[in-house]
Amino acid sequence: MKTYTVNKIKNDCLNISGEHMDSVWNEAEVNNDFSYPWENCEAPLTTFRALYDDENFYFRFDVEDENVLTFVDQNHKMEVVDSDRVEIFFRRDKELNPYYCLEMDAHARVLDYMTNYYRKFDYNWAWPENKLEVKASNNDKGYVVEGSIKLSSLRELGLLNNNVLEAGLYRGYCMELPVQDKDADLRWISWVKPDAEEPDFHIPSSFGRLILK
Repeated sequence: MKTYTVNKIKNDCLNISGEHMDSVWNEAEVNNDFSYPWENCEAPLTTFRALYDDENFYFRFDVEDENVLTFVDQNHKMEVVDSDRVEIFFRRDKELNPYYCLEMDAHARVLDYMTNYYRKFDYNWAWPENKLEVKASNNDKGYVVEGSIKLSSLRELGLLNNNVLEAGLYRGYCMELPVQDKDADLRWISWVKPDAEEPDFHIPSSFGRLILK
């Protein structure tokens, strides 16, 4: 399995909305090892960083995207699936019963849900209250999504074991928003190349390890 080292930061209990967080990100390992698993061309740049302290796991995606597309109708969390977005899936083990998914768009909307293998989605589930914070911003290169997750919630869900998180890191690159009866046109980018002939992140081989150092 691919691994990524999550460094510990000195300033405990930072808030991702705080002014100090930008400089702290310099302490994180840079992971830009993202690709199109099912296409023979170079993917646009996606960069992932993560840090932790005694209370929180912090993450950040920097996404290069010339035309950021976000579908907004009723502003429901399900609209994230038709938008440019980044994703983190967390699992307890390779059985994927259950695993937990966070899909986050450039408006900081979060599609959070629980799943059992294979593709038994529970969209009524939500991340434990007040244990997740996400913000997003656009820039001249694309967009940034940052978040913090309480370590206590990761432990309660059985996801953080021996300072290791088994996680999948993905990106949905939206080429065209949905119109009438036509779904959004999306291309799929991943940190780990899943063992699948067709696009599918909801399988055991799409996960790697985030090691809290």
